[in-house]
Amino acid sequence: MLIGLTYDLRDEYLAAGYSELETAEFDRADTIDSIEAALLDLGHDVDRIGHARNLVSRLSAGDRWGLVFNICEGLSGTGREAQVPAILDVYDIPYTFGDPCVMSVCLHKSLTKSAIRDAGLQTPKSALISDMRDLDGVDLTFPLFAKPVAEGTGKGITPASCVRSTAELIAECESQLLQYQQPILVEEYLPGREFTVGLLGTGRNAEVLGTLEIVLLPDAESGCYSYVNKERCEELVEYRLVRPDDPEVFEAERIALKAWRALNGRDAGRIDLRSDAKGSPQFLEANPLAGLHPQHSDLPMLATAVGMPYVELIRRIVDSAALRVRASSSASSSAFDNQRSDINAVRK
Repeated sequence: MLIGLTYDLRDEYLAAGYSELETAEFDRADTIDSIEAALLDLGHDVDRIGHARNLVSRLSAGDRWGLVFNICEGLSGTGREAQVPAILDVYDIPYTFGDPCVMSVCLHKSLTKSAIRDAGLQTPKSALISDMRDLDGVDLTFPLFAKPVAEGTGKGITPASCVRSTAELIAECESQLLQYQQPILVEEYLPGREFTVGLLGTGRNAEVLGTLEIVLLPDAESGCYSYVNKERCEELVEYRLVRPDDPEVFEAERIALKAWRALNGRDAGRIDLRSDAKGSPQFLEANPLAGLHPQHSDLPMLATAVGMPYVELIRRIVDSAALRVRASSSASSSAFDNQRSDINAVRK
């Protein structure tokens, strides 16, 4: 199969003048190299496309692919991760990972939490602060945790995100609103263990890959899986493989799988959870477009921890997406047959 590869290359944006923070979610060159090598090992042909604007140009030139392996994060807006899926939907080209609706809802953490509550799952009580006047209606129990509503890779998360008084809350919201120019999600802080659960597959075929506990080392920024801790994870974080024979892990995996299905996650991704003071895990965030660096990203690290080679992880993603390739081909064939029947009827 000819597989197109869409991505945002961090070095390109840095060369164009964007900052390290602005490009934090974008991929390094060795991630793209690794995905391409895995796809070639699996017997596919690979065509590097690049970012969304390149995709538009290539489509306008008439280029097409049997499947697009999409890891584009997008540059701006709360719908940025939906841009490439939406473009590909216009051309009826199947792709890996979430559709535009999934990507938009999961990037906006407050909308995600609403969907999770509707699914009957526990997530910390929260409030959305679009401007400072919204703080007047906040009825939450300290300590609280404040973070930008539509960022990833820990952007905006520092030890100061955990606030223990109204004065601290006001100061942190003012700071984040100014820096990130988007609403701030404020939720009740969970002091327990933190987990990230890897998922493979779609819908009823989805299953838990495994779970890592995020353990902060002594030199790490305390109390949160912050931007700094993620960027320097090799020296600041221990990723501890934990098993469902631990009741707390079992519950985290149960919630994660149900959340993944409720959000219509596809092919592979992660659900992040944290436990309350009683050891009960609660949903924090969904990542339907998980990083795929073989050594640095959580999902491949988890695959390695459970004995799944990187190439096998990529195969599982492609095999899951390939079900939509066949469905798209069948639908196109049926539409063509119907159109031909209509034309024949007119001729008669």
